[in-house]
Amino acid sequence: MASKGKGFRSLSVTGFEILVGKGDAENDALTFDVAEPHDFWLHVAGVSGSHVIVRNPQHLRSLPREVRDVAAALAAYHSKARSARGKVAVHLCQARDVRKPGGAPAGQVQLKRYETLRIYPRDVSSG
Repeated sequence: MASKGKGFRSLSVTGFEILVGKGDAENDALTFDVAEPHDFWLHVAGVSGSHVIVRNPQHLRSLPREVRDVAAALAAYHSKARSARGKVAVHLCQARDVRKPGGAPAGQVQLKRYETLRIYPRDVSSG
């Protein structure tokens, strides 16, 4: 996962670029400066963790299952839920549905609409 000098990690899954934030300020930059409105955004529900962006240049309405599952597993793995014994909830939406509440600390967001996936946290970045 190449990332030298960036505020996020990057990998490719079946032609889709997946970006994983490295910290709160970097999550904000990734979500609000790097992501396009039609890109997909993922984050584990209820605990601190990385924002994950899946680039969507073709403006697809949904992600292929393999890409969605890899991105969700990465969101879970790069969170405080990493050591969970079972599946964890991961929110998935388009970046256009992510908002920054006024005065909220770095990394904190609100979602307009989303779906919740249940997945095991795992590091799938190395294949």
